[in-house]
Amino acid sequence: MTQDEKRQGVLKRIAEFEKQGRFNDDVEIDPPTKVILPDEVDYVNEKLSSRFLTRLANFCGKAYFELMIKKGTFVIKSIKGLENIPKEGAIITCNHFNIKDNYAVYRSIKPLLPRGHYLYKVIKEGNYNNFKGMVRLMMRHANTLPLSSDFATMKKFFSGVETLLARGEKILIYPEQAMWFNYRKPRPLKTGAFKIAAKYSAPVIPAFITMTDSDKIDEEGFTVQEYHIEFFKPITLDNTLPASVAAKKAADENYRVWVEAYESFYGEKLVYTCDE
Repeated sequence: MTQDEKRQGVLKRIAEFEKQGRFNDDVEIDPPTKVILPDEVDYVNEKLSSRFLTRLANFCGKAYFELMIKKGTFVIKSIKGLENIPKEGAIITCNHFNIKDNYAVYRSIKPLLPRGHYLYKVIKEGNYNNFKGMVRLMMRHANTLPLSSDFATMKKFFSGVETLLARGEKILIYPEQAMWFNYRKPRPLKTGAFKIAAKYSAPVIPAFITMTDSDKIDEEGFTVQEYHIEFFKPITLDNTLPASVAAKKAADENYRVWVEAYESFYGEKLVYTCDE
């Protein structure tokens, strides 16, 4: 199957899943993955080898994406709302439609980050294990925080998240869960990111990326999208409520902000095909 055929299949599944209201399901067909065990991941780079590989992965990732920007196949057209990025540790939520999303967010906030700070990205288990070569290096070591289906590994994950937030790091989580290629609409949110925010009393910074068509065509024959990134006012979770209730309330507020951003930018009311 060619790359174009794979992409067309993804677009077909996006249309089908929207019609069915399956907004958080994967449209990419991923191979089976193996469970990440505790000794396979170093969430806060305690090992010297981890620190070396992180520097290497970040160098390679930056070179990769900056080359795309130079070639005009990755365009960040505008950035708004940087005044809403706090100095303390925070969860940043963003819509997820391309592998470039995380670098777009990182490049936007980088001028505000203290020396030695990065954007940490929560990724799914399969992304940590299923790639090879340079992509595998970046998925494993470019400040990624993989989820795991192993309880002991997740205990280590939460400990790492607590450490990172306490020292003022920013953690990017995609609450839509699955990546839908070039999908412009905000999707209903899962509450996991907001439960983490409630657990560690961290603010949530909603970020939403809107897109306009450029005059360039990428190597797969799709129109290159120009990104317009906006960061919105922090959502502070209500610690007087049970964590699950506070998380749901914050998720609903985050979604409302995204919907307003979508409708304002595109000049149309948000309507899903499953509602028609």
